[in-house]
Amino acid sequence: MIKIYHLKSCDSCRKVLKVFKAAGADYAAIDVRETPLSVDILSRFLDNFGWETLINRRSTTWRGLSEDEKSSAGDNALSLLQSYPALMKRPVIDGPAGLTLGTAKADIERHL
Repeated sequence: MIKIYHLKSCDSCRKVLKVFKAAGADYAAIDVRETPLSVDILSRFLDNFGWETLINRRSTTWRGLSEDEKSSAGDNALSLLQSYPALMKRPVIDGPAGLTLGTAKADIERHL
């Protein structure tokens, strides 16, 4: 089964979920605010994408962090993502085709 890690309030995530639903794909939508991600899952994402890619440094959440938190993001990415789930770029799609981050059409189609 494909897992799509998203936020309900994210327009891009909603669009991706509609694509999977329209395709009749077998997927589970996991809202990262409602269902906090485990250390294992977040570590896997960080290992796969790197903190520079996984953390959304253009987000409102990022702008609300202290300068100390921002400057140590590379060393503390895991704890930041646990404390601030909206800091993660999304959606993250986890399926037989591997992990995909974002909304690129070609990447989404790999999972369908």
